[in-house]
Amino acid sequence: MAKKTTTVNTPIDAHETFVSIRKSFADGADVTLKLKSLYDLQQIDTELDKIYQLRGELPAEVEALENKIAELNGRAAKVSESITDCEKRIGEYKQQCKACQDQSAKYQAQMDKGVENSREYDSLSKEIENQDLLAQVALKKIGENEEAIAQYQEDLTAISEKIEVRRDDLKAKHEELEAIAASTAKQEEKLMAKRKECADKIDARTMSAYERIRKSVRNHIAVAAVYNGNACGGCHSAIAPQKLIDIAGAKKLIICEYCGRILVNPEAETAE
Repeated sequence: MAKKTTTVNTPIDAHETFVSIRKSFADGADVTLKLKSLYDLQQIDTELDKIYQLRGELPAEVEALENKIAELNGRAAKVSESITDCEKRIGEYKQQCKACQDQSAKYQAQMDKGVENSREYDSLSKEIENQDLLAQVALKKIGENEEAIAQYQEDLTAISEKIEVRRDDLKAKHEELEAIAASTAKQEEKLMAKRKECADKIDARTMSAYERIRKSVRNHIAVAAVYNGNACGGCHSAIAPQKLIDIAGAKKLIICEYCGRILVNPEAETAE
């Protein structure tokens, strides 16, 4: 009785080499079809890149403005919180001042009724003096907090003005971006549908490598055809003769040893 063999699927590592990807190609039913699908995917992504280039720096500018507005709103919230704290302290100091004044008035009333001796008079006078001093301290604190509130209000007004300006800029950028997006929406939708069809034909490990190469190269071309008969279509470096034969045959995954791009023969015929 033959032993059953099980396939172990190792997790995809974003930094893995192409050895495991070459193995996935070797195990595939139709390497030529997978290479053709990769090339088609690259062509679609190139067209999508052209659409995104029409938008220029607008998406980044919109994001930057949104982040700035969020930051200013955060600052405004902190300033408002500081104003609330000052108002709370003013209320507390007013209560302290009122309590001190009431206590001072109470001691004064006792003095007005008459005291039995000079010692009692001095004691009441001292208490009145202390309460008056505490009331003055409370009044000073009230003034300081009122000045702080006035400064905070100025800061809040300045922040609010900045937010208003940023919002106007953001609205204009949004409208500009939406206009560009609307003009290319149908084309982008069709390309995205085609992209999904191509991506569905490619295994996850190869897709991970493809996306990684696209991010690492300046022109985002991860899959390139042979240029001028003997060079990489991505970096224009010379390709060894044996590799040129392998690329033409479209039966192996060939990687440019200089730039790491996948090299394909887009005209290779796939098996039905």
